[in-house]
Amino acid sequence: MTDFTWKDGERTIVFRRGALEDAPALLREHGWEEFELLSTPRALGAAPDELASGKVHEVPSTSVPEAAAAIIKAVPAKDLVALGGGRVVDVAKAIAAVRGARACAIPTTLSGAPMTTIHRLPDRHEAPRRVRPALVLADPEAMTSAPELQLRATAMNALAHGAESLYVPLANPVAEMAALRGARSITSALDHPREERDRDALALAAILCGYAVDSTGFAVQHVVCQTVVRVCGTPHAETYAAVLPRVMDAMRDRAPAAIAALADALRTDPARIGERIEGLAGGRVRLGKLGADRALLGRVVEVAMQRPELARTPSPPSAAELSEILASAW
Repeated sequence: MTDFTWKDGERTIVFRRGALEDAPALLREHGWEEFELLSTPRALGAAPDELASGKVHEVPSTSVPEAAAAIIKAVPAKDLVALGGGRVVDVAKAIAAVRGARACAIPTTLSGAPMTTIHRLPDRHEAPRRVRPALVLADPEAMTSAPELQLRATAMNALAHGAESLYVPLANPVAEMAALRGARSITSALDHPREERDRDALALAAILCGYAVDSTGFAVQHVVCQTVVRVCGTPHAETYAAVLPRVMDAMRDRAPAAIAALADALRTDPARIGERIEGLAGGRVRLGKLGADRALLGRVVEVAMQRPELARTPSPPSAAELSEILASAW
């Protein structure tokens, strides 16, 4: 399916080619008459003039809490439209949570942020609830527009969302179907050269895997990667691409049925799942090459061990095991 509108409770997902170009009309169609736009210069370069002609807030290139805190005073309690990658969408969700507003996501990467309530809040602000975008305008061409290695990294981020949903305590048949279909689509798309790739399938995979993790919550992969990003300042998607092969290897004995199903979707054997993910990522991604300071890895382990989400992992890893995962991803 390459053109559909999905009503899921209080949210609507519009998936179609041209959704970015048609965004002004689609926003009006779904009741978004007045809004403030959050974006980046790169994303704005592909936006239709009408979308970018109103009030635009540039999202700083810092962490989500810092970026949201930096611009929240300039953003009134109006509906927010986020045009960009996961950081931009998460900043919009964070501000909307504080302001009691709605958020719309127009993603330009394969981030799961448009589909989840997973986000942090602006520094020095509280909110009664987390926000999930009420409207998602998913344009496969925009979502798969990144350069090749960055695109593959964001695809590994999407794959991680689906993978974690298979073995956490809230795993369920619907999330499993979405996650495994997403994993198959990522595999099929990335096994083809860029010019022959099914970009619609790749974009839909990100939507499905994001849906899955929003349904179930996350565990060790996200705990480790989120902590590395916060402590070491490494890029989000590339960090996921570096760590995911190692975590899936570590999960093989902890959740054999889930990893076997995932390996089947990736067209490989469970014993080679880490190697297969490295291939899909375009080669081995290493934390050391992403600018991480190895001296900080002990702090990463210390912080990760305090995260309650780690307990959702079957046979939660010890500090020594986390250290080994990070060392093997270095």
